[in-house]
Amino acid sequence: MKLYLDEDISPKVSEILRKKGSDAISAHETGMLEASDDEQLSFAAADGRTMVTRNRDDFITLTVQFFNDLKPHRGLIIVPHTIPGSEFSKLAALLVRFSKNYPQGLEPYTIEFLSSSFSKSHGLVR
Repeated sequence: MKLYLDEDISPKVSEILRKKGSDAISAHETGMLEASDDEQLSFAAADGRTMVTRNRDDFITLTVQFFNDLKPHRGLIIVPHTIPGSEFSKLAALLVRFSKNYPQGLEPYTIEFLSSSFSKSHGLVR
């Protein structure tokens, strides 16, 4: 799974993910800081990446809009605020475990919520 981390997630997380063998980049590293949410999601889709964000409401709305407009979309992972943003290693580990369930990435327009408690079958909460 190729990941694109929104600017609301520290670029340290993408660095840790890459050290763990994941294909991850962040808005901080791509010159996309202060781009609109629409531009962020379009950038991720154009690069075949699943968007990872804490900005739940705006990106759920955008995902529906992208679906209705038939715009490319490679899935969305929402990181809840119950997972502290300052725990970079924990967040990276959770994303690695999540990604193992979807080596080819999420289906277009799919929205998943990352969880710190994993079920045995999926490693996530749907």
